[in-house]
Amino acid sequence: MVLGINPTVDFAFKLMFGSPEHPRVTIHFLNSVLDFAQPVTDVEYLNPILGKERPEDKLVMLDVLAKDSHGRQYNIEMQTTLPTDLPKRLAYYNCLNYVRQIGPGEPYPELRPAVSICVLDRILFTEYDDHHLSFRLRCDQQPLVLTDDLEFHTLELPKFKPENRQIEQFTPLEKWVYLLKHAEHENPDELARMLGDPEYGEAVGILQMISKTPEDRQFYEARMKFLNDQEARIIAARGKGHEEGHKEGREEGREQGREEGREEGREQGREQGREEGREEGLLAGKIQLLQQLLGDDEMSLKDFSGRSQTELASMLTQLQERLRNRDA
Repeated sequence: MVLGINPTVDFAFKLMFGSPEHPRVTIHFLNSVLDFAQPVTDVEYLNPILGKERPEDKLVMLDVLAKDSHGRQYNIEMQTTLPTDLPKRLAYYNCLNYVRQIGPGEPYPELRPAVSICVLDRILFTEYDDHHLSFRLRCDQQPLVLTDDLEFHTLELPKFKPENRQIEQFTPLEKWVYLLKHAEHENPDELARMLGDPEYGEAVGILQMISKTPEDRQFYEARMKFLNDQEARIIAARGKGHEEGHKEGREEGREQGREEGREEGREQGREQGREEGREEGLLAGKIQLLQQLLGDDEMSLKDFSGRSQTELASMLTQLQERLRNRDA
């Protein structure tokens, strides 16, 4: 019997890597990704999933924030789409984790490295085949590193296509990538046996728990629905962008040349459509989730059609206020 739970769904991902009951899983994953002279031996979760009292938080705080005994800060996240300007987003949040370590007037030597690990179910860097890329602040002219305090890692799952199919011979990181890509369709006992280390088996056990726990299964399926709907909106927005681009291209082509105008119009339309679709899709998805948690009738994609971003933002604020008042 296959596992049936996809670990790249952010709710499942955080349960695997952000639960205080399973620190060994997080430690093993960090040491598989990183090449520290001092390996990670313990982690403190800064935004853990705790108990069942506030299950809606599980759907909102889905990055894993942690630090180890050396004070190093970690942000581990899962991305199934490519948000606008993702590299800038990664830089922004990792820098926040860095500067928040000290207050005004406190000494800079107190700062410890901030590490961002982004697992992607999409390809970000199309020109390179490496599924694992790491980044630091380096000199352009000489082989110098300004500081190791800011570190970024990307794991692009679609790029992992090993020639060697003997899983037992994979590196620890390759085994984690294999688990993230294929666990949903594997027999859990066989998968744990092939991967070897007990930490992999513990991670597989967490996924099994989701499938067998009604509440966790409910939230997992809610996230699945949200991510699928979000992807559909992005695709629809791209189509809208193409159509607008054709129209703008024809108009501009009359003045500056048909061919040049069409091309510029297409590109402008695509970008505008993508950006509008992402923003509206994100707001609509949050509204649907809050409606589910409040027991309201969930709005359909058709219900969102024609509503402005301002309207959607106002609806979201009202639902968030209702949820806070309910739990007060």
